[in-house]
Amino acid sequence: MKRAVIITADKFEDMEVMYPLFRLLEAGWHVDVAAPKKEAIHGEFGYGELMPDITIEKVDPDKYDLLVIPGGSPDGAPMTVRKNKKACEITKSFFAKNKPVASVCHGPWTLADAGVIRGKHLTCDGVPESVKEAGGVWEDKEVVVDGNLVTSRWPADLPAFMREVIKLVGKKS
Repeated sequence: MKRAVIITADKFEDMEVMYPLFRLLEAGWHVDVAAPKKEAIHGEFGYGELMPDITIEKVDPDKYDLLVIPGGSPDGAPMTVRKNKKACEITKSFFAKNKPVASVCHGPWTLADAGVIRGKHLTCDGVPESVKEAGGVWEDKEVVVDGNLVTSRWPADLPAFMREVIKLVGKKS
């Protein structure tokens, strides 16, 4: 069974966590949600709470086939995740092994802070300057695929985002 980890924190963008979570589960994947603490986290829009399966600190990147880093408001989950040293280490590990990484909205902040996007084409919302400063090539498109990386801008792009994620992980089987 394929395994994915979604790294997020409190004040995540509800759809950017739940849509990939449910889509991957529907496709037969085992999905773990990882957060800084194993305590309930909440979406920005109050669709309910989510109990993480594991802490970010306990994530072993070798046990997963896909990394998903969703977004949220700049002062919420994306800021918490990008400042988490272990989240950046996990991200580096996925890139070093050319394993699929999917990120949406403000999620690419973590990619920028991990130093893995130099020369990579990607998209995001609200943080194109951070992407450019980290050497990434920002594009204003609903979804951008560059090698092992799939990125999108915001919730309205999620169908295209997950279509490309599923296509990419199918190639990596």
